[in-house]
Amino acid sequence: MSQTNGFHVAVVGATGAVGEQILETLTKRQFPISKLTLLSSARSAGKKIFHQGKEIIVEEAKPDSFTGVDIALFSAGGSVSRELAPEAVKRGAIVIDNTSAFRMASDVPLVVPEVNEYELHNHNGIIANPNCSTIQMVVTLEPIRKQYGLKKVIVSTYQAVSGAGAAAIDELNHQTQSILNKQPFEPKILPVKGANKHYQIAFNAIPQIDQFEDNGYTFEEMKMINETKKIMSMPELQVAATCVRLPVAVGHSESVYLEVEKTDVTAADMKTLLSDAPGITLQDNPENQLYPMPADCVGKSDVFVGRIRKDLDEASGFHMWIVADNLLKGAALNSVQIAESLVKLGLVK
Repeated sequence: MSQTNGFHVAVVGATGAVGEQILETLTKRQFPISKLTLLSSARSAGKKIFHQGKEIIVEEAKPDSFTGVDIALFSAGGSVSRELAPEAVKRGAIVIDNTSAFRMASDVPLVVPEVNEYELHNHNGIIANPNCSTIQMVVTLEPIRKQYGLKKVIVSTYQAVSGAGAAAIDELNHQTQSILNKQPFEPKILPVKGANKHYQIAFNAIPQIDQFEDNGYTFEEMKMINETKKIMSMPELQVAATCVRLPVAVGHSESVYLEVEKTDVTAADMKTLLSDAPGITLQDNPENQLYPMPADCVGKSDVFVGRIRKDLDEASGFHMWIVADNLLKGAALNSVQIAESLVKLGLVK
């Protein structure tokens, strides 16, 4: 399909929270579409979605669903991606996958366009969209790495429940109402589906996101560590993460400590650098209590950075606070930006 006529785009997981955001983002950014195919599990097939004034019936995702598709945006869970992404590629589609299924595969680029768009030239049909909390951090780290070098990153995340799906948002709302009304409730979703125990999230903080690994880190923490090194092409980078779930519906926050290679960098230098960086909005004015907060980032495309200050003991150390809409830049927007980059680079025809 030529660029002038648009592309045949398929969205897998179209009825989910991220799938809905992908559709909104495609429209908002006026991505050139000649045909739109909406796919889901058999359970959701048959639903009707109105998109740009047209009613589209959601179809069950099957291998033959991808015949004639140019770009397939997957956001329906890792098992679906592992089963159907290779089938889509066989039929000529380029897959942009929003799950963790292929992120660490050596032959699959893991891409954040502001950081490593060039990796798209190396795709073999599948491109991985990184973890939401990783994306907002590396968007911030990359201009710092380019200007000052980068040695170490220690991140603590404060993640919204929407990262665990729509059911987790419902559980947060239900628990909040129950506690305020002094009614009993039974946690069923968090910290992770299939866990031996589930905990209250309303008025609480849960220091577990995903399952624990043998090394004591959770899978979410290891995703941040390994994905950051891969995206930035820095296997030697020292990275540590602690990931915590908070009773916030949308918007991940991160407290990041980093060390650069130069020792003469000031906080003012760092603020100036980030104020001009792509995809970043600097909100850093302590005198006027200006700093990023998740309630203010919902529905916004940029990564918001503030509270930038130099470490009091380490000459090359800095602290900062990073916030972004995890459903947007953390998922849907980054996927669509990858598709836009494919078009710009002439990698999809």
